[in-house]
Amino acid sequence: MRSCFLIVFFFLTDNAFAQRVYAVNYAGQADVKVFVVEYESLADLKVYKSTYAETGNKNTGRWYFTNHIGLADKKIFFVDHASQADLKIFFVKYAGLAGWRNKSKRALMY
Repeated sequence: MRSCFLIVFFFLTDNAFAQRVYAVNYAGQADVKVFVVEYESLADLKVYKSTYAETGNKNTGRWYFTNHIGLADKKIFFVDHASQADLKIFFVKYAGLAGWRNKSKRALMY
C-alpha cells in the first residue's frame, strides 16, 4: 500500500507544475525563439516534456505542449541555428533533471 501511495505521489508531483507552451509556425508569432542543442552542457535550460497539463506555472523546465494557442503560457518557435535562438534547450528523460543551467535567461519564460 505504501509503495502504491509513493508511485501516485511521484506521478502527481512530477507533472504538477508544468508550464504550458505552444509551438508556433512563424518566428514573428513567438514569445521566445528556441534551439534544441545536442549536449546538455550547451543548454541554457534542461526541459522535461510533461504528459499532462496541470495547474501552476513554475518556471522549472517542465513543459506541457498544448494543442491550443489560447491555453499556452508561452509561445515558442524552434529555429534552425543556435545563433538565431533566444534560448537553447536540451530535452531530458526525467522531470528531476529539468532546470536552468543559465539563470540569466530565466526571465524569458516568465
